[in-house]
This record gives sequence, structure tokens and C-alpha cells, in this order.
Amino acid sequence: MEVLGQGRFLKLVRRRGWELAERRGVRAIVVLVAVTPGGELLLVEQHREAVESAVLELPAGLVGDEDGNADESLEQAASRELLEETGWQARSWERLSAGPPSSGLSSEVVTLLRARDLERRGAGGGAGDERITVHEVPLAAVADWLRAREASGTLVDPKVWAGLWFAER
Repeated sequence: MEVLGQGRFLKLVRRRGWELAERRGVRAIVVLVAVTPGGELLLVEQHREAVESAVLELPAGLVGDEDGNADESLEQAASRELLEETGWQARSWERLSAGPPSSGLSSEVVTLLRARDLERRGAGGGAGDERITVHEVPLAAVADWLRAREASGTLVDPKVWAGLWFAER
């Protein structure tokens, strides 16, 4: 493996002729499917510099990226991220699926987890300099709501559609 360049969070490498990105200081990534007791899917919206646009996403986060948390479990990271981003806390977690979101570009593998038995604990909105808008959309209206947002120019992360599929089951 040849390191082509690196920054604070990413490393660009060449491996067997392929150029790809690797995250630095991260063990895993969790993506969270959370439905409130009222039947609303929790979505977050934030500006993503890479695409220069607001993006609708499922709550998500990095595992092991914070000082002192290098050994945190997927569930511990999921709990932390769900609370920070949405203000909701889950009592338990169910593993739904895992796989690469962009296997031609990145070594990342994400794990989708379903949040169970949610309880509101705060406002959410992110940690530090994050500016996250929380959306609580009734499950029966999510697909139409997402299509309307796409039509207005907002980007929707495709993992949202996978999360919706799981949420409806």
C-alpha cells in the first residue's frame, strides 16, 4: 500500500492499483433507523461540504473517533450519536445490515442499527459546530415527503430509503 496523501481525518492510498480513501482514527460507522413512539422516522439534515448542499440523512456517526472512546461498541456510538443529533435516546439496538456505501471510493463499512424503545431527552442538533436540523416525519408520509424535498433540490442520502424499508417492517 502506498500513501498518496493524508489529512487530519482522511488518508488517500493506492492499493493494488486502486486509489481509495480511508478514515483515520475510526473503527466503524453506524447509521441509525429510529422511529419515535408516535410513529415518526427520525431524519437529520445538514450541509455537506463534499457535495456543497444540504443532505437529508438518517442519524449516523463514527465509532471510536473521540478521545478516550477508541474501544466503544457500535451500540455505545449509536446511543451517543442519536442523542447528540436528534435528542432521542434508545433503550436497545438491533443490527439490521452492514456493507460498504461507496465500495469503489472508500474502505468504509457502515452498520445499520434499529433503535428500540425511544425516549426524548433533548433537542438534538449536533455537537460542537454541527448544525443539524431534526425532522420527525410520519412513516406513512415519508416517501412523499422525501420526493417533495428532492424535487425542491435537497439531496437525499440513498441509505434513507434503505432505512425506510427496515422501518416499515
